Amino acid sequence: MTAKWLFLVGCMVVSGLSALTAQARRQEVVELRVPGFTAYCEPDADALQMTEAHGVTGWTDSRQSVVWYGEIKNPGRLDLEVDVRLPETKAVTLRLMVAGKTLTQTVESDGDKIVPVRFPSVDVASPGYCRFALQGVQKVGKTFGDVDALILSGPASEEAHFNLKERRNAASVHLGYSIPEGAKVVAFTNEVTVKTDPIWSYYMACGFRRGYFGIQVNSPTERRIIFSIWDSGNEGVDRSKVAPDDRVQLLAKGKDVVASDFGNEGTGGHSHLVYPWKTGATYRFLVTAKPDGTHTVYSGYFFFPERRAWGLIASFRAPKDGDTLRGLYSFNEDFAGANGQKRRLAEFGPQWIQTEDGKWSELLTARFTHDATGKADRTDYAAGVGKGGHFVLSNGGFVGIPIHLGDTFTRPATNKAPTNLPPP
Repeated sequence: MTAKWLFLVGCMVVSGLSALTAQARRQEVVELRVPGFTAYCEPDADALQMTEAHGVTGWTDSRQSVVWYGEIKNPGRLDLEVDVRLPETKAVTLRLMVAGKTLTQTVESDGDKIVPVRFPSVDVASPGYCRFALQGVQKVGKTFGDVDALILSGPASEEAHFNLKERRNAASVHLGYSIPEGAKVVAFTNEVTVKTDPIWSYYMACGFRRGYFGIQVNSPTERRIIFSIWDSGNEGVDRSKVAPDDRVQLLAKGKDVVASDFGNEGTGGHSHLVYPWKTGATYRFLVTAKPDGTHTVYSGYFFFPERRAWGLIASFRAPKDGDTLRGLYSFNEDFAGANGQKRRLAEFGPQWIQTEDGKWSELLTARFTHDATGKADRTDYAAGVGKGGHFVLSNGGFVGIPIHLGDTFTRPATNKAPTNLPPP
């Protein structure tokens, strides 16, 4: 064999290896690993354990599914694999439902090792959010396995977006209301109509620099009205560490209202009333501020529609303040995360403020913001003005509209100032 021929063969081998290497690199680029601990359990959010250390564990009930949600940006072929461990199971049959297809596969245990469960590919017809539901069909052993990850590859996996963090909460989203410059606001009233009510939701109507006031879903059977005021100082966790002259003081509370401390999100005085508010009904909130030297007394009132009367939730005296209401806003919060795939949707408004001179003004402009989760991990949120002329705010549900941090919205004026408010 001549030196020239050897040279040509060598070039062909190198070229072939380069092509294979490039192909492998392309495959690496389009492969997406979605950890098991980012999934949700449906229908019972608490039936399985999701941890970063072990993925999905405790899966013995075929009625519970392991479900991921993600955004597919490029239609086309999607290759599917689920990695599981079967330390207590000899064989398992799993079903994956995605893009309108139902795919079933059986694998056998390979000891305490990751076992790839490879499903047939599917075609994703259009971009958008996609649901991946893994169901247990049969098992020879104790569990359907510990789910380590969903593995996606193929053209449709390119640029696909999933939350890859253990925190599964939907982003918290806010509406900040524009008030006239220099206004001394002594009262702020707002209305909220909750449209969806998954547990662990907080719809906050009257937020301000020193506190917040709204309604919460705490369990399948309990709902609350919550009014809280932050302490002074910089303690973020433990209220027992707050100096006496920085502590908020409870002055009064309404009938059956529970008052206590709170921590872990700043510290302060908390109050709540267990109250069976209903989805679709509209509720009115009023918060007032009375400066008193270097302190301010903040009071929260709730309108009870069944009594056609306002009632005090609580009044707190806040130290190192002496100012009126500032930084007015509302928000939706998913405060647990286990059902962060659920949509939280509410309408807010109309919003009115009263200034020190007794005049009422309507707030017509709101600015949209979100927490750190909303920056990149979870962008399924929406805001705007609804058909009824109120501000609309939603988070979660893996639905949304194109919206950006800082977008502003203006609702139509009602020109109907609030009346029959509690005495100052």
